[in-house]
Amino acid sequence: MVRYKPTITYRLREIPIKQIKIWKDAQSRKLEREGISELARSIKSEGLQNPPMVQKESKNLYLLMSGQRRLAAFKRLRAKKIPVLVLTKKTEYDLEDAKAASVVENIHRKDMDVKETADACRFLAEQIGKSKAAKSLGMSIQTFKKYHGFAGVPEKLKEMVPKEISRDEATKLNLIIPNLSSALKIAHRISELDSQTRKRYLKFLAYNPRSTHKTLLKKAKFIPIQQNISFKLSKKQARGLGTQSKRRDMDPRELANKIVFDWLKKKGY
Repeated sequence: MVRYKPTITYRLREIPIKQIKIWKDAQSRKLEREGISELARSIKSEGLQNPPMVQKESKNLYLLMSGQRRLAAFKRLRAKKIPVLVLTKKTEYDLEDAKAASVVENIHRKDMDVKETADACRFLAEQIGKSKAAKSLGMSIQTFKKYHGFAGVPEKLKEMVPKEISRDEATKLNLIIPNLSSALKIAHRISELDSQTRKRYLKFLAYNPRSTHKTLLKKAKFIPIQQNISFKLSKKQARGLGTQSKRRDMDPRELANKIVFDWLKKKGY
């Protein structure tokens, strides 16, 4: 669990860039070159407005908490030192908390794309859980799950893919029904349906998650008939319709509509 302190205290220092350590998961994060170049130009002309945050790990080594892009920009400028905010001991994070805090800081960047956001959501879910991660990112749990995607689907539900349900269906079901046992029960029930019926079932389930299986199944299996329909007649039937329409002085289409309407009315529809 990330322990966010009510008050974070730090001191401003200038330290050698080579003494700053980036934790392994962050090292693999791809940074947009064009964006770093633009940031470097901004720092060169206007100065560093918001120093990166670090915490001391050993005598001459600091762990980067936030500001990976700013650090990269300073390296692009071939700077030897960089101003940083060094956390004091009473507000330091442990390594896993530092990773989570760093991800939270980066995800609030305006230029993060959907994939980066999804990756960050996956990481935070593993570190601090879905609910706390969503709260940290300022997202509803539903929005968080959308970004989290299939990676956030519980393992027992994943095991049903692709033999019983599809990857997309598992993701949607996890989004609609948070309770795993309920989601598994529904997954087993819809696995026996054809793909189109499953699709309609999940659609109606999303509208009303509290609906009974019987109700949802009835709605999913009901295929509405279009009001405007067409049908093909045999040559004999076409001649007969033509003859009857002339006798009644009606358009053949109008007569065909009347015949269908009268038949349905007789059947009680």
